[in-house]
Amino acid sequence: MMHSLLLAIGILGGLAGLSWPTVHANADEKQKVVENGGCPGCDLHLASLRGIAIDKADFTDAVLREADMKGVRLMGARFVGADLRRTEMEKSDLSGADFSGASMRGVDLEKSRLSGAKFERADVRSADFGESRLDDADFLRADLRDAFLRRAELSGAMLRQAKMSNADLERARAEAADFQESNLERANLSRLMAADAKLSGADLTYTNMSHANFSGADFDGADLEGAHLRSADFSGADLSGASGLTAERLELACGDARTKLPEGLQIRTCGTE
Repeated sequence: MMHSLLLAIGILGGLAGLSWPTVHANADEKQKVVENGGCPGCDLHLASLRGIAIDKADFTDAVLREADMKGVRLMGARFVGADLRRTEMEKSDLSGADFSGASMRGVDLEKSRLSGAKFERADVRSADFGESRLDDADFLRADLRDAFLRRAELSGAMLRQAKMSNADLERARAEAADFQESNLERANLSRLMAADAKLSGADLTYTNMSHANFSGADFDGADLEGAHLRSADFSGADLSGASGLTAERLELACGDARTKLPEGLQIRTCGTE
């Protein structure tokens, strides 16, 4: 009996000494973040910062993991090296923000404005960019594996050497976007609008490119082995240096008199059966 009582007292004492997780930003602290123009290096894990508005805020190296930042207006903000894993940031204006090197796996940025934002070397695996504006954004060497980019605006975006395997870009717009040397293996590019895009050296193996518009695009050195090309438009595109193409797969696609193909291959003219 005494042994059980002492054991119970010991357990309760141990529990009392534990540090329980807390939300780090209450209303007063939220106001301080606004007044100070950000909070570089701060631990704001699980914080409620919904709707804050700061011009060129500084959150360098801040921990914002799983924070509620819906609807924020942080144009030109600095999030370099920040922890934004599973952070809720949908319907926000983050135009021109710098997320270089940030950890952003599972971040929710649906329907947000991110024009000109920088994500160089950022980890944005499984991120939700659905219907977001990412025109002229910089994803150089970023990790976008399994990212959701349906109906996103990516025109003029830099995606060179990005990891994009299994990414979903269905119905996105990526005119003149730079995908050079990116890995798009098994990505969903169905109905992607990518006229004049640069895809030289890209890995497009087993990628779904059906009904996409690649008119004027450059595929020099790209690997299209196993790519699904049904109704893809290659009018004016340069496929002469691409590998993995077969007559059977090209029969499903279309082009025009300006389309350049590897020697011995042909493509039907768009608009004809």
